[in-house]
Amino acid sequence: MQVRFAQEKDLPRIHTLLEQVNLVHHQGRPDLFKLGRKYTDEQLLAIIGDRGRPILVAADETDQVLGYAFCIFQQHVDDNIMTDIRTLYIDDLCVDETLRGRHIGKTLYDAVLAFAREQGCYNVTLNVWSCNPSAMRFYEAQGLKPQKVGMEVIL
Repeated sequence: MQVRFAQEKDLPRIHTLLEQVNLVHHQGRPDLFKLGRKYTDEQLLAIIGDRGRPILVAADETDQVLGYAFCIFQQHVDDNIMTDIRTLYIDDLCVDETLRGRHIGKTLYDAVLAFAREQGCYNVTLNVWSCNPSAMRFYEAQGLKPQKVGMEVIL
């Protein structure tokens, strides 16, 4: 398995994986997540071409995408109260549901950490929905700790 940056040829597999993530979120919170495509091909191609929003993919020996990590660089330059540390935010990390348990997610996550270090980032952050306990367990196993907690009341 290799980890590399996403390419245009990866669009079909990335869309399939995005659908898997969307289904998990829709099943957990149908009041918030509707079924559908998260990105059009044009939007996804724009993200692939955006250096500020790198997508890392794990691919097998035939170059088939097994999983991805959508990332976004964040920095609060000249903010009144926030320091200007550079953060790599994981917007979405997914491994094909039929391949989970084979350490593909850990390989992707470790590659994200290495990439963040190479880019001079102070930290790596992400959000995880509480309706996705398996993702929560995975991230905790990787050593992540809560940074902040989002709360809600449904009216």
